[in-house]
Amino acid sequence: MTDVCVITGGGSGMGLAAAKYMPKEKKIVIAGRTAGKLEKAVAELKALGYDAYCKTCDTSDRSSVRELAAYASGLGNVRNVINAAGLSPAMAKPEQLIKVNALGTVYVNQEFAKVMKSGSVIVDISSNSAYAVPSIIIPKKAYALADTDEKRFLQKLVKRSMLPKGDYQRSGLAYALSKNFVVWYAKKSAFELGSKGIRLVSLSPGLVATDMGNIEAGEGAKMLEYGAERRMGTADELGYAIATVADERNGYLAGVDILCDGGCTNGKSL
Repeated sequence: MTDVCVITGGGSGMGLAAAKYMPKEKKIVIAGRTAGKLEKAVAELKALGYDAYCKTCDTSDRSSVRELAAYASGLGNVRNVINAAGLSPAMAKPEQLIKVNALGTVYVNQEFAKVMKSGSVIVDISSNSAYAVPSIIIPKKAYALADTDEKRFLQKLVKRSMLPKGDYQRSGLAYALSKNFVVWYAKKSAFELGSKGIRLVSLSPGLVATDMGNIEAGEGAKMLEYGAERRMGTADELGYAIATVADERNGYLAGVDILCDGGCTNGKSL
């Protein structure tokens, strides 16, 4: 049976770049909210020799993620899942940010784990913003509610996001909290799914020169001052990093977050 690689948020940016580093003997399924963007990306991948498919999916909707998992497993053995779907502070208000970035990660990990076999891997994409939130602000006790009471989980994180003044600042905190949750949940999932032979890891990019990254460049540029090269990353660089982490041969890399931000987070503490 042919192996399948699924990439949410694969219509552009890092997700599409990662697809181009996957082995061509695998079927590639890219998912996202906009059909036209996905179809254009599929045409691009096919022109490069990939056997590519697409399906619209809203990762903030569990039923939509379940449909994507069923579609992908119908094409073959789902070997790699890269969850790169997400929204940035300038793109949404706190509630929607947490639904897509945080609960979307829960849905992807849980629904795809049902169709994946031993020797497969899930990579959840976080952000170096996960490291920027003071620990005293992070509602860690609320994180476990994502598995037991989604409504209360959402309420608690949205309430915490209201601490700053200003709409953008509130969305920025919601984004950072949602990505901090992704790192936490990926680690949790790694130990829950490891017994099934499903490897799970997260990767946290810094500011990347994609459409989304460029939208946030005004605020995000402050972090670049602490980078080793003081520049934004490229989609190609992050795509290669993500594809490498997602490679099933990297079998002992599990339960950790890969901080891929050009040194910006560590540089801030020097």
